[in-house]
Amino acid sequence: MLVAAGLFVLFGALPLPPGPRDPMPFEDPSGRPRGALRVQQFVSVAGTPWAANAMQHVLEEGGNAVDAAVAGLLVLNVTFGDAASFPGIAPVLVWDATAGEARSYVGAGKAPARATIEAFRARGHAVVPRYDVIAQLVPASPDVIIELLSRHGTRGFAELAAPAIAVAEEGFPIHRTMAHNLDLNLFERLGFAFLMPYNAQVYTKGEWWRPIHRGDRFTRPDLAKTLGQLAAVEEACRRRASSRVDCLAAVRDYFYRGPIAEAIVALQESEDGLMDAADLSGYRGRWETPLAGRFRGHEVLTNGTWTQGIVVPMALQILDPMRLVDLGHNSAAYVHAVVQALELSMADREAYVGDPDFVDVPTAALLDPAYAASRRAQMSTRAFGALPPPGAIPGRLTQGWSPPPPDAARLAAGVSFGRDTSYLAVIDREGNSVSLTPSDFPQSPMVPGTGLTLGIRMTQFRLDPESPTALAPGKRPRVTPHALMLLRAGRHVMSFGTPGAEMQTQANVQVLLNHLVFGMGIQRAIDAPRFRCLTWPDSFSPHDSEPGVLELEASLYDSIADDLEGLGYEARRWPDWDNHFSAVGAVLREPGGLVAGSDPREATTAVGR
Repeated sequence: MLVAAGLFVLFGALPLPPGPRDPMPFEDPSGRPRGALRVQQFVSVAGTPWAANAMQHVLEEGGNAVDAAVAGLLVLNVTFGDAASFPGIAPVLVWDATAGEARSYVGAGKAPARATIEAFRARGHAVVPRYDVIAQLVPASPDVIIELLSRHGTRGFAELAAPAIAVAEEGFPIHRTMAHNLDLNLFERLGFAFLMPYNAQVYTKGEWWRPIHRGDRFTRPDLAKTLGQLAAVEEACRRRASSRVDCLAAVRDYFYRGPIAEAIVALQESEDGLMDAADLSGYRGRWETPLAGRFRGHEVLTNGTWTQGIVVPMALQILDPMRLVDLGHNSAAYVHAVVQALELSMADREAYVGDPDFVDVPTAALLDPAYAASRRAQMSTRAFGALPPPGAIPGRLTQGWSPPPPDAARLAAGVSFGRDTSYLAVIDREGNSVSLTPSDFPQSPMVPGTGLTLGIRMTQFRLDPESPTALAPGKRPRVTPHALMLLRAGRHVMSFGTPGAEMQTQANVQVLLNHLVFGMGIQRAIDAPRFRCLTWPDSFSPHDSEPGVLELEASLYDSIADDLEGLGYEARRWPDWDNHFSAVGAVLREPGGLVAGSDPREATTAVGR
C-alpha cells in the first residue's frame, strides 16, 4: 500500500490523460425499452448487437442455426470477453428439426488430473482461490464449436470466425455492462497491472491510470491473431482437398494438441499451475439427452447435472398446480411462493446435483411430479430464513449433503456474489434451433500473447469431499450457466436463457411464469420487474449466502417490500432494469411467425427477417 501510495503521488503529478482514447458513435441498447421482434423466416438474439448481427449475416447467406450460433459465440467472445470469453465454457442445446429431437452437448471442461482437494489444502486453501491459474478449468468451447459444426453445421470454422476476427481487429464501442464489469478504481487498476500484467495490457492497454469509458473503441488484436491461426489451419487443410469434417478436426487438434496447448502449458508451468498437456490432449465433451420437466402442458429442457439447470424444471413443477394467478402477479404472496419453490429446489441442488460421471444424481426422482408434491408440502406461510433441508429421495437411506452455515465474519463485512456469462439463441428457416450460454472472465492470468481467457470456473467446486460438487481430478464442476428450451406436444416452441450466476435460474423461472401463467408476450415477460433471493450458497467460492434476503428492482420494492418484511424477509432495493437481475434472451414460434424478446438490462439484441 505504501508503494501504491507513492506511485499514486508520483503519477498524480504527471500529465496522464484519463479520458477516452478513441470514442465511437454508438447507441447502446442497454436500458432502452424495445418491442418484441416479429419476423417470418429466421430470428436470433444475442448478448451484444455485434454478435446478433453476425448471426443475422450467416442466416442471410444460407447458413443454418448451428452455423449462426458459432459465429455469434465467437463475436460474443470478442465483444463481451469480460463475461463470456474464448475458450471458456459453452453449455448448449440443439433442436434438430429434421429428427424432431433436442440434444445437449456437455460444454464445460474438466479439472486437471493433478487437481485434488489435498493439493489445494497443501497450498493453504480452504476454497478454490480466484485470481490464480489453479482456478482454471480445461477449456471447453473450442471442443463445443468443432463438435457442433461437425455434427450439425454446414460451414467451416474460418468463414464463421471471420466476423469475430474483424471486430477484434477494428474494435467496437465499450457497452454499458462491459464498462460496469471493468469499472475499477485507480488502486484496483494498479493492482490489476501488478497481479496480472497481461490481463491489464489487454483490458487497459497498459494505461492503468485511465478508467474504462463507455463508448470508447476497444480492440482485441491478440485474440484476433489466435482465431486467425485456427482459421489458417482449416484453410491449409482444405487446400489439401481434405474433407470439411477432417479440417475441423485439424482446428481442434491445433488448439488441444498443438501450439495453443503449448502456450497454455507454458503459462501453467510459469505460474505453478496444475494443468498439463495430457489434460488438454485428452479433453472431449459428449452428447447427452437433455433433462426434462413438465409445466402447464410444456416440456422444459435443460442440460445435465454438470450444470444447475435442473433447478428450473424442479421449481416449476413445485409451482405447477398452484393457483398463482389468484395470488396476483408480483404480489408479496406470489413472490413468497416462487422464492420458496426456488429455495426448496436449491436445497436439493446443494444436496444431490453434480457431475453425473462422478455423482449418482437421482434425476428421475428430482423430476418426478410426486417428489415435487412432497416438496410443495414443505412450503410455509412465512420465510424459511435459513435454507431448508433437502428432500428425502425414495430408496435412499440418508438425505444428501447440506452446506455449512454462512460465514458470520463475511456477512458482517458485506459479501459479494458472482455475476457472469452471456447468452444467444437462434431459429433458422428450417426450424432448427440453438440455445447457448457461454461464460468465463479474466479473473485469473490470461495466456500471454494469445488473448485467451481460461477463467476461474474451478471456483464452482467445493473442497469438501461430501459435497456433490466436490473437486476431483477429471470432474466437471456444477456450473451455473445452462441452456433452456421449451417443447409443446413434442415440438420446439422456444429457446431461452440468461447470464447471471445464481440469478440465472431465478430469472428464467420468473420470465417463464410471466409468459405461461400470466399470459404476457415474451418482451413484456422479460421487461417485468424481478426479484432475487440470496438464501442459498453462491456457487462461486467462497460460497457466501445471506439467508432470508430478497433484492428487488425498485418499482417492485416500492410496492411490496413492507409486505415481504412482514413475512420475515429482509428486502433490499435496486434500480429497475439493472443487470444484477440478469438479461434474458428468447426466440419462440407463434402462429403468425417467429418472435424474439431481448432484455433491456444489458445490450441484448434481437434480429431477424
